[in-house]
This record gives sequence, C-alpha cells and structure tokens, in this order.
Amino acid sequence: MRDLVIHVTNEPGALAKVAAAVSDAGVNLAAATYIGDGADLHILVKHAEPTRRVLEPAGITVGEEREVVVIQAEDRPGVLADLARKVADAGVNLDLVYVATSTRIVFGAEDMAALRAALGVEEEQPAYPPAADQSEVDVEAGSLL
Repeated sequence: MRDLVIHVTNEPGALAKVAAAVSDAGVNLAAATYIGDGADLHILVKHAEPTRRVLEPAGITVGEEREVVVIQAEDRPGVLADLARKVADAGVNLDLVYVATSTRIVFGAEDMAALRAALGVEEEQPAYPPAADQSEVDVEAGSLL
C-alpha cells in the first residue's frame, strides 16, 4: 500500500476546503493528524499515480508518498502493543504509525521487508476490502473523517 500525505495550512476553513475537494475527487481520507502549524491528511491507496491525477485538477498536491504495511486489527485494548512488540522483537525501527479508519493500523519503516516479516504480511495487502466495482484508484469514495 502507498501512504500519500497532503499538507493543509492552519487557517479557518482550510481543512474543510481540502477535505471537500478530496471527497469530490472520489478519494477517501484514511486519517488526519494535526501537527502544530497545520494538518496532514493521509490517503491509503494501492496505486499512487491515478490518485495524484484525480487530485491535481482540484489544486491538491501530494506532499509525500511512501510504502506502508496496513493491518486490519481488532478493536480491543493491547492490539497495538502486541503488534509493536512483534516489530520490536524483530529489530525493526518504526518511523510511522497511525490508526486509520475501519480499525486499521498503518506501519512504516525503512526496512519494509523486515517489517512485513515481523507482522506476518507476505505481500502488499489492500487497505480496504475489495469492492464489487473497483476503479483504477483502489479507494472507497465519499466518506471523510
């Protein structure tokens, strides 16, 4: 999976404007984080380029892109601790972790092969269950955080 990040300035209405444009483009936001001077909106997709192409006409630029491992997790105490322990026991240093919509945990590390092995993920997995009608951009449309 690819994690795309859109940076949004910290001013009234900025988040609403970008979130509406992302939704209008049919792209689902996986997570949003506030960091001091602005917000970072994370989008999980299988194919980054088609997503970039649908966002560009709305003037939305992807700031960063990276490979991540997405784990569908149970919603119960200790799940993140258990997964983080597996990664730590494998000697993998995480440099990105966030909880996304639908009880998914997103992990990033410099050594993606070791991260996948530690989490028991053999290959890239879709962030969302397969839809009946998948588009080239493998995301759910219409929902926002």
